[in-house]
This record gives sequence, structure tokens and C-alpha cells, in this order.
Amino acid sequence: MTLEFRVNGRIARPVDQVFDAVVNPDQLSRYFVTLGGVSAPLVAGTTVTWWGEVPVEVEAVEPNERIVFRWDAKAAEGEAPYRTTVEMRFKSLDDGATMVTIAETGWRENEQGQKSSYMNCEGWSQMLACMKAWLEYGINLRDGYYVSELSGNPALEPQA
Repeated sequence: MTLEFRVNGRIARPVDQVFDAVVNPDQLSRYFVTLGGVSAPLVAGTTVTWWGEVPVEVEAVEPNERIVFRWDAKAAEGEAPYRTTVEMRFKSLDDGATMVTIAETGWRENEQGQKSSYMNCEGWSQMLACMKAWLEYGINLRDGYYVSELSGNPALEPQA
């Protein structure tokens, strides 16, 4: 079984604004990477830091179309580190809105890989909802969403 997923959402804004909301650290830090922020814009061939500690290795940036990056997966205890690949696609719709599709692949086919893929699927779905609320209404849905973040800790595990 291959562990991978794809989520998407329609954002009622032009593709250039939606794309900028991901590559621009000032925008991304307002609705998604709110704790610790983003160290720099997403530029192909660079590594930026999200949440003040998570390295994001940017592989490709095609303006208003596609972003690809790799980042660390959570490995099981005793397992060698590895990375997954995230691909974001941006498609301009006839009504002037944008369809954003996020796919993540590359988890190991074990219990930890499955758990991590489910957590990231939840996270990317939430990111799309937060992006929609931010770009369409100026609302930060992430503020207070994760209890751990209220005390300054990243939301790395589901809350019990």
C-alpha cells in the first residue's frame, strides 16, 4: 500500500494572490505557519524554515502554477530519517477563483508512516481552510485552533 494523499479547495481569489499567499513568508505566517513564522520566501534551490525549526527544501517554484518541496517525515524510533515530497498546484478557474491541490507522498509503509500521513492530510486540509478564510475574509482561523500553540509549542501530534 502506497501512503499518499491529495486534498484540494477553491479559493475565491485570483491565482496570483493565492500563489503569493504560499510563497510570501509575510502572508503564510498570518494564516498557517503562525508560530515561529517563515524564514524566507519559497524559492527553488533554497531551504527555508517554518515554525522556527522545520527545514523546508524547495525543489521547484513555477509562478502561479506549482510548488514542490521536501521536508522531514516523522520516523519511527530507531529508523533512519527520511523526507516526504509535497506538491502544490494552482489552477485558475473560469470564475476568477483558484483551485489549490496539495499532494504529499513518500512515507514509509509502516505504522508510523501511516500515522504521519493521516496527520499531514489533516494539516493540509486545515491549511486550505485557513487560507480561504484569510484571503477571502481576513480571518485567521488558526489562532487558538491548537491548544499546544496557545502555550507556544508546535502542533505536532493530535490533541487527546
